[in-house]
Formats: sequence, structure tokens, C-alpha cells
Amino acid sequence: MSTPDSAGLLAEQLLRLTRRVHRIQKRHLEQRDLGVTPAQSRLLRTLAHYPSPPRMADLAESLEVVPRAVTTLVDGLEASGKVRRAADPANRRVTRIELTDEGRATLRELRGARRSAAEEILAPLTGKEREVLGVLLDTLIDGETSKDFGGETAKSC
Repeated sequence: MSTPDSAGLLAEQLLRLTRRVHRIQKRHLEQRDLGVTPAQSRLLRTLAHYPSPPRMADLAESLEVVPRAVTTLVDGLEASGKVRRAADPANRRVTRIELTDEGRATLRELRGARRSAAEEILAPLTGKEREVLGVLLDTLIDGETSKDFGGETAKSC
């Protein structure tokens, strides 16, 4: 059973890990000289998950930011040729955001940067430790109370 002190320590560890992940990912992005910020990178990744070009409001909701923040991100990505605004064929008052070919190429590079950053971060862990970490992270992300892990639950690992 966790105590308030252990919960506080875990929270601090998670925050420190999050900051480390952001620093390493930022460095890997800068090394590839893609000309995108971490926030623009997140928008491109989010945009790629839509089956058809979304509205800016859809992106704002997915990114959990205010629409004005999406406008600023799209402006920068559009200026660099990675996205384009397109009129909605069903409603000309609605603007959709589309990935361009350059945006798709940048997205492929971003995936490579994220993979290499993840490898750097996970390097100290064995394969089994990575597997356990994945189960634990899924549990935290999904908010489930426990997951089965080879006869053990994530809580008992």
C-alpha cells in the first residue's frame, strides 16, 4: 500500500522523467533539423491520425488546447509547407487542415527521431523491464486498476 510520501515521490519521479523525455526528444528533433517545434510535431502527429482532414476545432479538442493555439501552430506549419488549409467541400465556411507531401515526409522523420529518443531513454532497461514498464504505463494511461502480466498483475510487479 502506498503512503502519501511514496505517492509524492512517484509523482516527482514521473515529472522528472517527463522533463527528461521532452529534453531528449527536443534534442533529437533539433539534430534532424526538421524546422518544427515540439508543439508543431504533436500537431502533425495528431493530424496524421484523422481519416480525413479535420477542422481546427477538432485539432484543438484532440490536443486539449484552445483554438487560438492551433491557429498559431497551423500558421507556422503552413508557412513552412507542411500543412495547408482547404475549404470544406460541404460547407465553404469551414476550413480543413491537410498534410502536404512535405508534411508527410517530416512526419516520417519525426517518427524516426521519436524512436531514437525512446531507444536512448530505454537503453538502461532489459527487454523484460521494458515489457513491465509498458504494462504499467498502459495501466496508468487507461486508468485501469490492474493488468494481467504473466500470472501477475501490474500492481504486484
